[in-house]
Amino acid sequence: MRGQPSGTLPGVEVPFRAGDPAGSDVVDPADLAVHREHDLGHHGDVEVGEGLVDLAVNVRRAPLPPWLAGPITASLADLASYPDSEPARAAVAARHDRNPDEVLLTAGAAEGFVLIAQALRGVHRPVVVHPQFTEPEAALRAAGHQVERVLLDAADGFRLDPARVPADADLVMIGNPTNPTSVLHPAGDVAALARPGRVLVVDEAFADTTANPDRPGEPESLAARRDLPGLLVVRSLTKTWGLAGLRIGYLLGAPELLARLAAVQPLWPVSSPALAAAAACAGPVAVEAERAIAAQLTADRDHLVARLADLPGVRVAGRPASAFVLIHLPGAAAVRTRLRERGWAVRRGDTFPGLGPDWLRVAVRDRATTDAFTRVLGEILEA
Repeated sequence: MRGQPSGTLPGVEVPFRAGDPAGSDVVDPADLAVHREHDLGHHGDVEVGEGLVDLAVNVRRAPLPPWLAGPITASLADLASYPDSEPARAAVAARHDRNPDEVLLTAGAAEGFVLIAQALRGVHRPVVVHPQFTEPEAALRAAGHQVERVLLDAADGFRLDPARVPADADLVMIGNPTNPTSVLHPAGDVAALARPGRVLVVDEAFADTTANPDRPGEPESLAARRDLPGLLVVRSLTKTWGLAGLRIGYLLGAPELLARLAAVQPLWPVSSPALAAAAACAGPVAVEAERAIAAQLTADRDHLVARLADLPGVRVAGRPASAFVLIHLPGAAAVRTRLRERGWAVRRGDTFPGLGPDWLRVAVRDRATTDAFTRVLGEILEA
């Protein structure tokens, strides 16, 4: 296949010239076949519809606490002024024991991926570790990058083996915990991917959903690591606090690297209400509440996994650690349709590279919702 680098590893798919139009004499049709078999623009919100119980979107739905709703509401009184990002930037930096120049606020984590793709056009071998959130690869391809994929193995619980990533990759993107697998990779394994001359992007959008009773805080997070060369940590505030419509996230990394990304960012990219939310969510009250939510989520997830384990043909992937569970189920596409007919929306898995039509992603909800869902799923499987 034209353009295939020497020394390609098993499980590594060859690059795709995203900047070349279909039908161009530069594009290898075989590359197109490999990379267009997944709809990278498909997301869980598309699955949701009127009258359906939403198990497709991994956003926690709960009333905003007063300490968060208050600052957001107060910010509306000053919308005639341009946003001032410095207080929120300082608050986020303090939360992660970093300096303010090591924080770049963004309009959601998704904007961070676009900035990375646009600012780092000079990289030669970008690699995305899959299955994972599809926006990082979509952003790279839209910016004209040739993208390679390292596909983790379902038989191995989708665990990361750092040796699978090509040594000369100068941009590596990985999620931790990973959407859609819910696998939380050991921090040491992810850190092993960092090296001089490489930018390592770790998507930690769901890091605040993880909990470990023996290790308080966010186990396996690299957010506070300042010693790893080229590290960029992507964070989101939309999942735990139900702020998907507000669009607020941030990047953590070395000042000189963030400056390259900021250079391609529009002026005033984050609104005043979003900045108010960022400052509030970085405070000690928020962090304490976040950890309590993560602990409850862990119990609710264990309940979901136990109920799923009782169903015929259902296999839970890996060791789930986040706000969702990935399941393998023969005939999952038909089951998903039947679930919709019964009032339930789940996320199809075949749009994620490395998965296929027999995979579904299910969001963790309260135990009553889980019991109702698994009862319906069991009836469908036994019909």
